Amino acid sequence: MTTSLARLKDGYTNGGRSVALRFMQRFRSVPLTPNQLTTAGFMLNVVAGVLIYEEHWVWAAVVFVVGSVVDALDGALARAHDKMTPFGGFLDSTLDRMSEGVILGAIGLVMAAQGHTLALACVFVSLTGSFLVSYTRAKAEALGLKGDVGLMARAERLVLVAVALPFAGLGVLPYVIYVLAALTTITVIQRMAFVRAQLQSNVEE
Repeated sequence: MTTSLARLKDGYTNGGRSVALRFMQRFRSVPLTPNQLTTAGFMLNVVAGVLIYEEHWVWAAVVFVVGSVVDALDGALARAHDKMTPFGGFLDSTLDRMSEGVILGAIGLVMAAQGHTLALACVFVSLTGSFLVSYTRAKAEALGLKGDVGLMARAERLVLVAVALPFAGLGVLPYVIYVLAALTTITVIQRMAFVRAQLQSNVEE
């Protein structure tokens, strides 16, 4: 990844987190715990998955975006009110993967029903790639290394799907899935190469 692209990604990622944190700091008390907010975000994504399967594209996009925003606020709530826990982080990461599975699984069912065999295959590639993008980062960090590089982290995947859903009725969804499959695969390769470079650098030192 070029330096300028990495700076751009850091800019909107850190900027989004900063906005969410300031938003949550405005509330002295929130009726939901961070874990409840995480679960609510997941349940909204399940509803979005059902709407995708029923091909209610605009409503699916709306619910998906709301669910993603709610899910993004759980960490901000935990940081703003000093409620961060190891289990909270674990639950958040686990439900994030489950949410992607629900959304991509629903898209896969639609692709199968519409006879888009190649797009269906790319759904499996995208799903595997999205899991591996998260896994490679977690494994790198477990080794004491950095692993948060690449074109298609979770934020970018969410944006791509959210932008595509309202226009799915126009037939754009298979092509978006092709792009998603390609970019998640590239991201996994980027992270593998980045970890390998760090390990080689450590050996040379």
